[in-house]
Amino acid sequence: MLKDPMFLLPALAALVVAGILMFGIGSFARGGEFNRRNANRIMRWRLAAQFVAVVVIVGLTWLQSRGN
Repeated sequence: MLKDPMFLLPALAALVVAGILMFGIGSFARGGEFNRRNANRIMRWRLAAQFVAVVVIVGLTWLQSRGN
């Protein structure tokens, strides 16, 4: 399972989204000038990463269904 790209790619995409989310929550919790300047940018990064993750998952699922 760990050598299967059909598992690794979606897992990596989900971990990237989770990392960006945790960074955003941490910055929000601390507040301050950094959060005021970058909160919307971090949210856009997360949304873009989420979009890529969903496209990867749906694409790989579609490819798997065609192979069977």
